[in-house]
Amino acid sequence: MKPDAALAPPQRFTLPPLRACIVLLGLTVPISVALDNLLLAIVLLGALFNARAVWRIAARHPVARAAWLLFAVLLFAMFYGATPLREASGTLAKYLDLAMIPLFMLPLSDEAIRRRAQYAFLAAMGLTLALSWLVGLKLLPVQHWMSVFSEPDNPVIFYSHITQNNMMAFAVFLALLNLRDAASIGARAAWGLFALLGAANVLFMVQGRTGYMILLVLLGWFAWATLARYLHGRGREWGWRQGVALALLLAGLVAAAYHASPRLHGRVGLVMAEYQAWQPNRGKETSTGQRLDFYYNTLHIVRQQPVFGVGTGGFPAAFAEQTQGTDAKQTRNPHNEYLMIAAQTGVAGLALLLYLFYTQWRCAPLLDAPFEQDAARGLVLAYLANCLFNSALLDHADGLFFAFMTAVLFVKLKPVPGAAEGVPGHG
Repeated sequence: MKPDAALAPPQRFTLPPLRACIVLLGLTVPISVALDNLLLAIVLLGALFNARAVWRIAARHPVARAAWLLFAVLLFAMFYGATPLREASGTLAKYLDLAMIPLFMLPLSDEAIRRRAQYAFLAAMGLTLALSWLVGLKLLPVQHWMSVFSEPDNPVIFYSHITQNNMMAFAVFLALLNLRDAASIGARAAWGLFALLGAANVLFMVQGRTGYMILLVLLGWFAWATLARYLHGRGREWGWRQGVALALLLAGLVAAAYHASPRLHGRVGLVMAEYQAWQPNRGKETSTGQRLDFYYNTLHIVRQQPVFGVGTGGFPAAFAEQTQGTDAKQTRNPHNEYLMIAAQTGVAGLALLLYLFYTQWRCAPLLDAPFEQDAARGLVLAYLANCLFNSALLDHADGLFFAFMTAVLFVKLKPVPGAAEGVPGHG
């Protein structure tokens, strides 16, 4: 059985533009919403000529299928609740990236195209990193085309500090994986410099605190996976003693970074102080207090509608009703994807979101190369963390990046012995 038997080939005349669009998406996702939308329109047009192939991928590829199941629940949830259909469809459109995963997979059977797509993303993040350092060092004044959040003390370039730090953390992780696989000293030096400057940018220059968490999680996973592979290659087992030693080493490095940077120390200390001072529906004046109010009230919404939720697009009205007569700040999402999905679709939607992440984690060992296997599980860990602090799949940039990178990393699964013909492995 062929490893990619579930991937029906696209029509030949659509293949070059689809491949070009996927590679260019890697370049535009960290930079421009307008360019993203243009490329997505072309991809959707290509899908019209490849509907059967797209359907086959969605039905037979386990990761694509899990994404479609989650999107299907959100689609179903449009038709109940008090939200007008037009408003509900607007919210559903923000989750359309989930449904586009099999479309993105369609032209990615070629390893060279997948590699180009990853390099396009890293090139975009390299440009972002260079400009961020120039602004942060005050060698370049803030330009009118940069993010409205940009300033020398918070040198973000194209998006908010949250989005930039989230993507930069994953770019650092990919750079480390490339460093691990690099054959020449020059390549290792280049990837190492990228990783070092990127990590410093995340931790000490840009204010996105979710990026701190994602970076630490990914650094831990990189160290764990790399040492495990090294020991296995030398005929030694990776056991609990090595795991404890690695955890202690990483904890020491985190503590050193925390105490070495007054800015990082201050940002983390501010969160702790705001958390300790928070009281329900009285946290309007602080960033941490606002988020805690969002979580507190959304949990009440979920408790009131645990089975079906309030319907897709129904969160803003439900939150306004829940907080009526209080001083809580209003919001259109709770800055937590687990709560956002649960509030709209109930426990079924939350279960399918977790199932999507579980399927990705389970399928990662079926990829061909250690780079892809470790990168794929790193993507899962990054979004498990991201979704705790942001509505990451609802957000345009984070949601599109998730769909794009899922397609790039998971498209080529090896078969499991005994699996049905034409179906990739589920191991």
